[in-house]
Amino acid sequence: MPPESGSAAVADAVTAAYRQEWPTVVASVARVTRDLDLAEDCAQEAFASALTRWSATGVPDRPGAWLTTVARNHALDVLRRKGRAARLLPLLVMDQSTAHGDPGDRAGTGVDDDRLRLILTCCHPALDRPAQVALTLRLVCGLSTSEVARAFLVPQPTMAARITRAKKKIAVARIPFRIPDDDRLPERLDAVLQVVYLVFTTGHAAPSGASAVRDDLADTALRLARLLHDLMPHDARVAAMLALMLLTSARRGTRVAATGEPVALPEQDRSRWDRAMIAEGATLVRRSLRSRPTRYGLEAAIAAVHAQAGEWESTDWAEIVDLYDLLAQQWPSPVVGLNRAVAVGFRDGPEAGLQALAPLIADPIAQVYPYVAAAHADLLRRAGRAEEARQAYRTAIDLTENAAERAGLQRRLDALT
Repeated sequence: MPPESGSAAVADAVTAAYRQEWPTVVASVARVTRDLDLAEDCAQEAFASALTRWSATGVPDRPGAWLTTVARNHALDVLRRKGRAARLLPLLVMDQSTAHGDPGDRAGTGVDDDRLRLILTCCHPALDRPAQVALTLRLVCGLSTSEVARAFLVPQPTMAARITRAKKKIAVARIPFRIPDDDRLPERLDAVLQVVYLVFTTGHAAPSGASAVRDDLADTALRLARLLHDLMPHDARVAAMLALMLLTSARRGTRVAATGEPVALPEQDRSRWDRAMIAEGATLVRRSLRSRPTRYGLEAAIAAVHAQAGEWESTDWAEIVDLYDLLAQQWPSPVVGLNRAVAVGFRDGPEAGLQALAPLIADPIAQVYPYVAAAHADLLRRAGRAEEARQAYRTAIDLTENAAERAGLQRRLDALT
């Protein structure tokens, strides 16, 4: 193949490896060095090395193992210079077949995953909640600082400072890289659930880039949710979050058109939804709602109503609005308010939806969150207010960083003009 094609193939391979292997490489180095900054730096060095070395030697059969070895070797070089290698050398040179075991972890849990250890470390109670989630998204998922900032709806410099402070606090507090004991695990669970679900939503609706979704992130989050459920099978919060992910993932294959644009829920081919996932999710919803409903339990119940409707026209919007009312009472947020307004618009008509959305339109969140403008535009279009809808679509396009979502919004705007 010509050099340009070879270079492009290597770049694609490195990009794919980054999405699939980043958390494993970072977590593997972090587990043995106990240094998050060093682990991240060594992982970045490994991926940079792959760009040049794979061009000469070819892409290895096991990219993850190659990257982990290079990252560990780089960590060893750094530690030698710092005089710390003697203490950590036995861990750094352990055979890859034993690299995912740790004598310090609890026996008998059936959980043996460095990424889960890394999440639990990042979710230590010494950190505040925003720092816990932000640090995990950066280290476990490899999201850029700008992507994490967008997930939190805050400026990028604010997020960069938050991540830096969190790393320093972990280092100063000497927080261990391990799964905590049973009596300590519950205090970290809320943060862990928020982390895993934010990873899922970032993959379900990618905030930036060329694709409307990032299956790698959604799949990683779903796997981590299953691990948590294996670890705490009787916890209603874990069951509810896993149910929500399953019910949402069941329609993932119908959410993106061949052009790459997102497909709205009314236009999705429901015959292609994964019925096994829907059945598993519905079972978990029922189990989770036996106790006091949790945020994820109510959201999963809403997803179940959508999933179990045979066609768009038969959706029970009254039940969905009632569930959003319960959700808004206990866990109010702009996202809940937005989704409730959309549901009201389908239950009672677009003008009622616009009235429900009005507080969010006047809120500063509308200046940074494109889905407010997109929902506003859709309600205006359905209400026959074409000129106002065109302006709202333009606002949504200006705020949207995801290329596929921008294209979909532009298509709707063109249809009006």
